[in-house]
Amino acid sequence: MLSNKIVVLGVTGSIAAYKAAELASQLTQRDAKVNVIMTKEAIQFVSPVTFRAITGRPVVTEMFELASEFSIEHVSLAEAAGIVVIAPATANIIAKLAAGIADDMLCCTVLATKAPVVLAPAMDVNMYENTITQDNLSKLKARNFVVVGPVSGRLASGKKGLGRFADVSDIIGTICQVLGRSGDLAQRRIVVTAGGTQEPIDPVRYISNRSSGKMGYALAEAARDRGAKVTLITAPTLLSQPVGVEVIHVGTAQEMYQAVKGNISQIDALIMAAAVADYRPAKAVGEKIKKREAGLTLELELTEDILGSVKGDFVKVGFAAESSNLEENARQKLREKKLDLIVANDITVTGSGFGADSNQVTIIDREGRIDSLPLLPKQEVADKVLDKVAKLLSKS
Repeated sequence: MLSNKIVVLGVTGSIAAYKAAELASQLTQRDAKVNVIMTKEAIQFVSPVTFRAITGRPVVTEMFELASEFSIEHVSLAEAAGIVVIAPATANIIAKLAAGIADDMLCCTVLATKAPVVLAPAMDVNMYENTITQDNLSKLKARNFVVVGPVSGRLASGKKGLGRFADVSDIIGTICQVLGRSGDLAQRRIVVTAGGTQEPIDPVRYISNRSSGKMGYALAEAARDRGAKVTLITAPTLLSQPVGVEVIHVGTAQEMYQAVKGNISQIDALIMAAAVADYRPAKAVGEKIKKREAGLTLELELTEDILGSVKGDFVKVGFAAESSNLEENARQKLREKKLDLIVANDITVTGSGFGADSNQVTIIDREGRIDSLPLLPKQEVADKVLDKVAKLLSKS
């Protein structure tokens, strides 16, 4: 999504300016071309040399003697930008943009660009909550500026409240979402499931599996980045909630079944990446089971067959984690569940499957066509799967 995208990063005079260096670093690592504009106040907190070293590109500051070059510089930056991100955005820059004041390079660039603009405010809680600041933000939102954060926490003043710079991952997620608005899944509604369900034995124990949820979360983010409206139904994981995605938290297979049933009306695709438990204890005990010399026998019963039971006019994608007979087992599941696609991964491959950051998968469609992929990062696997989903939707 960010590869070769030109991001104009505006850095203003907030103590959070040092966090903009991490944002610039992560954008650069994702192969974005980051052009930094710093206000004269920003360079009191962070040196322009820092951003030049991180991005490998020139940094525009208010120290430049632009003279006749001023209009050329700000117009060229504005025209080249795929997106403009002001992070951190102070109350001062927000006020100037709301009033249309162009007295520095950053404001001139914003006023001259047709690219989308993202603001990440960072300031004292009283300043942020002031009605003037809120009115200015409302004006900018009405002009299609996108605002991410701030979040609550400890501020530079020592106070606690709303005003902290948003997490860098959330800002990047917002950038990807904005850039993907016109993607090949724009206006499509997609439900993704993720994680391993937990079937309780007693108040402290449960039956589950090794699923980390990484594949499902990667699919949700990739669909978002291609313009889709995404609902992520997730069992417990240690992953951060994706920005710009509706997230529904569930625990058991029964809860996931109910959540899926309640969210498939008028969707375009259902992607079941969750590792739903096949069995659960027939009866969960209300109190903790004490350890006994004789051991413990559990009676198990089948859980709900979510993929096999949900029906509708939408593309249905399943996942199959296999340790043997990969293609044979995947084809059987494809037929039995009446799927459009199945994504099968061999969990015996080193670096693939549960808990890993990569997957080696084979994708089979209902016509029997096979696409065997090499070991890839799960983000890339997600895009390969969505390529096929988008192709199927284009025919509908």
